[in-house]
Amino acid sequence: MTAPLPRLTVTYQVPADGYPAVSSVLMRWLAEGFPPALAVRVCTSGGSPYSAAGGWAKLAGPESVPADADTLFDLASLTKVVVTLPLVLLLHQRGRWSIDDPVARWLPGAPRSPVTISQCLQHVAGLVPHRPYYETCAGPAEIRRAVIAELADAGPGPVNYSDLGFMLLGWAVEECAGEPLADLAAREVLEPLGMASTGYLPTAPVRRIAATEADGDQRNGSGVVWGSVHDSNAFGLGGVSGHAGLFGTASDLGRFASALLTPDRHPVLSAETLALMTARRAGTGAEARVLGWRLNPVAWGSWPDGTFWHTGFTGTSVLIAPALDLAVVLLTNAVHPVRRLDQTSALRASIHRAIRDAAG
Repeated sequence: MTAPLPRLTVTYQVPADGYPAVSSVLMRWLAEGFPPALAVRVCTSGGSPYSAAGGWAKLAGPESVPADADTLFDLASLTKVVVTLPLVLLLHQRGRWSIDDPVARWLPGAPRSPVTISQCLQHVAGLVPHRPYYETCAGPAEIRRAVIAELADAGPGPVNYSDLGFMLLGWAVEECAGEPLADLAAREVLEPLGMASTGYLPTAPVRRIAATEADGDQRNGSGVVWGSVHDSNAFGLGGVSGHAGLFGTASDLGRFASALLTPDRHPVLSAETLALMTARRAGTGAEARVLGWRLNPVAWGSWPDGTFWHTGFTGTSVLIAPALDLAVVLLTNAVHPVRRLDQTSALRASIHRAIRDAAG
C-alpha cells in the first residue's frame, strides 16, 4: 500500500527569520520518501526558535502510521551522551570516583587493564567497535562477561569509536552507584532536565513510537522492529545498556540540548564539570573528540570552534554550538524499513547546513 504524501507541522518563534527555508528542505526530503519520519528542534538558551515534525512513524505493513511532535524515536547511540556520559560525570562531580580510574576497578571479575573511564569516553581505549554478542552469547550475563573480557587485549591508542567502551561504562556506573542504569538515568538525569517522555523500555502505545528496521541484521528473527530497541546487543541485554536503548522525543532532547547552553544553570552538572567535559581532548581533524562528544562537524556547514555533536545509527543527532547559543536536535527513523546510510549522511548534512544558514 502506498502511503499518502507526508505532512509537516512547523512552529516558528516570531520572527521566523530564515527558518521557512529549513521547512522547504524538510518537506523536500519527506516528499521523496526519506526518511519516513523526522522531528527537528532548534534551541537556544532562551527557547526554541524552530521546531518541525512529520512523516510516517511506520510504513511497512497494511497501514501507515503518521508521526508528529510527540513521536518517540529510538535514540540509538545518543544514549551514550544523553544518559551514560552525564552519569559518569555526575559520579566524578560527587567524588564517588575519578574519570581517571581504571574502568576495570569498577567491574568485578575484570582482567587487569590500564584503560581508564576517560579513555572509554573518548573512544581511545583500544576496544573493537562492535561484536554481535547477541548471536554468540546466551543472555545478558554472558554478554557482560564477554565484553568485560575484551579489556584483556585493550590498551590506550588512537580514536576508534566503540560501543564496547560505553557498555563497560554503563555497568561501571551501576557498580559505583549501586543501582540499575535505567533507574539512575530517570532520577539523576532525565527527571531533573524535565525529559518526561524519555527513557529505556518505552511503555507508550506502539503507534506513538517510530518503527525501525525490517528483516535487518539486528535480530535472529524477522519482522519490523517497532517498540523495542533496534541495536542488537542492547536488545540482547534486555533493552538497557550504556551504549544504546534510550527512546525520546524531540522536545525532550531540546531540553537536554538547551541545558548544555547554560552551564552555570545546568540542573545536573556543575559549570566546572561541563568545562572538564569539553577540555579533555583526543584525536585530530575529523576524529577530534572531547569526553563523549565529537568535534568539527565539517560536513554539516560552517559551525564555529567549540561546536560538539553526536549521532545515532537510527538517524538521530544532537549538535551543540555554544558560540552561537544554538543547538540542533534531529530525530529520524532513517533505517525504516531498510537502512540507507549514504542518504542518512546527506540528510543530516543538508538539514544542518540549512539551519546554519537560517541562524545567520
